[in-house]
Amino acid sequence: MSTTTPTTPRNPEGSRLTPKQKSRISQGIQYAVLVVVVAALALTANWDRISKNLFNPSVASDLLPMLPNAFVNTLKYTLAAFALALLLGILLALMRMSSVALYRWLATAYVEFFRGIPAMLVVFSVAYALPIAFGIKIPSLTLKAALALGIVSSAYIAEVLRAGIQAVPRGQIEAARSLGMSHTRTMITVVLPQAFRIVLPPMTNELILLTKDSSLVFLIGVSAEQFELTKVGRDALNNGTGGLTGLFVVGFAYLCITVPLGILARHLERRFGEGSRK
Repeated sequence: MSTTTPTTPRNPEGSRLTPKQKSRISQGIQYAVLVVVVAALALTANWDRISKNLFNPSVASDLLPMLPNAFVNTLKYTLAAFALALLLGILLALMRMSSVALYRWLATAYVEFFRGIPAMLVVFSVAYALPIAFGIKIPSLTLKAALALGIVSSAYIAEVLRAGIQAVPRGQIEAARSLGMSHTRTMITVVLPQAFRIVLPPMTNELILLTKDSSLVFLIGVSAEQFELTKVGRDALNNGTGGLTGLFVVGFAYLCITVPLGILARHLERRFGEGSRK
């Protein structure tokens, strides 16, 4: 009678590596390559030219007094545009889901048009074409910025909101209607609150994009008190001293706005994503 001996797993210390060991070796090689690349860049870079043209401390210190006002102006233009974009976006999203065909066509044409053209063209149109065509004079720069940037951003927000509204379970809408709620009341009290909860993370991302688009406000023509961050960096670049230092300083100031917003977006995504799965 023959007996079979059970097969034993190969010794991890043998010739064949386990998947975990392979993963560790692969990660080690990648880290080693990264260290070599960074070291090579550090050794070959011209640090004297970098310190004079990219990170000039004297030029950066000269810009510091102008940054607080420009920082506040950037936030002001961004928030004003976002408020208008949110209102228009809600209206457009509801129009795109309306049972009236005319509303759907108008909203679709609006969204496709303003998503398809550069924001710079809209800024120029609000600043110069509207006064010529209709004799409308907009005295406030903040209102000009809100109209120009808000019109473009509302097209993107409308699509985000439409997706959020469609993600609300149909059964909740039917339950609300069965309780005697009108379509308008159901949309306001049941659908929209849940849709906003779903779209909060992408809405925060849209606010980040709008913050960067606020750099186009300088195309309208601004005074020294109305400077936003990009205008400060552009003027520093035109002065010819310090090279690109002004742009790096302004870029860091933008990061002070966008990085916290990005962290907030990830926090909202984790919070509401986990909540939606429960």
